[in-house]
Amino acid sequence: MLTEAGPEVFKWTWCLLPVIAAVIGWGTNHLAVRMLFHPREERRILGLRVQGVFPKRQQALAEKLGQLVARELFSMEDVRQHLQGDEFVAHVTATIEGRVDDFLQNNLMEAIPMASMFLGSDMVAKIKHSLVESLAKAVPELGDLFVSHLEKNMDVEAVVREKVAAFSSDKLEEMLLGIMKREFRFIEGVGAVLGFVIGLAQLGILWLM
Repeated sequence: MLTEAGPEVFKWTWCLLPVIAAVIGWGTNHLAVRMLFHPREERRILGLRVQGVFPKRQQALAEKLGQLVARELFSMEDVRQHLQGDEFVAHVTATIEGRVDDFLQNNLMEAIPMASMFLGSDMVAKIKHSLVESLAKAVPELGDLFVSHLEKNMDVEAVVREKVAAFSSDKLEEMLLGIMKREFRFIEGVGAVLGFVIGLAQLGILWLM
């Protein structure tokens, strides 16, 4: 036991050792999190080349994100299914119906004033129904043509890769912190807790010596 050091010295050791260890644990993990982003440019520190993990690996990150989005999160087949779904077709059909109605009631009559003399309300309704029905049937086909065009002319993986690779270091840090801020704080907190526990263990060892 620590009888030679005196009760006061042991009391201060008991109070400070776990606290100091907790601060060191938190500080170490906080520094590790900071070093994910800083320094943004490669620097020499004590003869070693040092650069933040994310700035250094930004190009590789961009490539992996591009592959992930294109292969796992987004596909043209998903777009095709959405454009051919009942909800989308119904929404487009309602929009078409509104535009056709506006055309027959306003534009057509303005362009051909004499039309009002020959087209009664029943005839206008029949024309409207025929046009809307015909155009609505074409919606899935148009959606398929749209997706086919995107498949040939748009490389999702390349778009994501180029966007991420073009991010500034500030933007990259802001984006990743926005996603993982809680996780980084948790890592720092775990460092403090582990440090405190280690400090208590060290104190117990000193007590037994």
